[in-house]
Amino acid sequence: MANDFVAIPSLESSIRLFGGHMRTVAGGWKFFGQQHQSFELMCVVDGQQVTEMKNVPPMLYGAGEALIISPGTWHINANASQSAPMTYITCHFDMEDLSLKSEIISNIANSVYRADSFFGQLAFKTAQSFVQISADKGLTAAEKRLKLQIVFLSFLFGIVHNGKKFKKSDINYTDREAQLARSLATLIADDLKSDQPSLNSFEENCQRLNISTGYGHRVFRKVYGITPLHYLEDKKYSKAKRLLGSPEYTVEQVARMVGAQNLSVFSKQFKKWSGITPSKYQKNAKNKRRVQTVKGGGYFE
Repeated sequence: MANDFVAIPSLESSIRLFGGHMRTVAGGWKFFGQQHQSFELMCVVDGQQVTEMKNVPPMLYGAGEALIISPGTWHINANASQSAPMTYITCHFDMEDLSLKSEIISNIANSVYRADSFFGQLAFKTAQSFVQISADKGLTAAEKRLKLQIVFLSFLFGIVHNGKKFKKSDINYTDREAQLARSLATLIADDLKSDQPSLNSFEENCQRLNISTGYGHRVFRKVYGITPLHYLEDKKYSKAKRLLGSPEYTVEQVARMVGAQNLSVFSKQFKKWSGITPSKYQKNAKNKRRVQTVKGGGYFE
């Protein structure tokens, strides 16, 4: 056939799933107010939960119902009953894809989805799968991580593929604000793609778009739910992990390629990101650099 060539897209992504658990709490349980730089998925298995956020009425939801709390949203979770127990499943998640992050913030987050709704069913099924996989003693740790990743990616695909089913009409930013946020993100990401990034300040990037730094910061956070600095740090961490996992670069070279002032600064920052030094991370990556089937084990970052 003359037209039998199909290009397979390149993939370079960073997704995080953490802090997940299923828990039964007593009547009157209440967790202190908090906010995160990541999304939080809440699903009620039994009983009723109430979630309080600033400037909105308390949200009450029960068995089979779900809520995603957007990054940067102050909230309190509590058992709605003072006497009956409640069981819930929760996890925090994040992804590097800003367009997907923005879609979840705009169309899904901070609204309760009932048990008979499309997203409520998708979220609850996903949360149940997380628990089932985590509790499966027949799986190795590597197998669990791979299966959790598969379920999580299927969840994200369900959001993207069925976006029109739960699209909100009251998006809280304008088309111009969305375009400005995308332009700022592009300037940050494009700079970091270089082997010797200049890492222009956010103020310089705002000047290139003829907007004030304060306005640029507010717009970026409104659209993406995170600060520009948090986005830059995520991109630097992702690039550093990718380069350290390659045998052709030294730690010193990686430090330069992510724009660190010097090796010491890079080492301290990487340990803050990952909990281990870059040299330790590189050593672990070299020892575990292999690809096998799920049943055969393997390495998953």
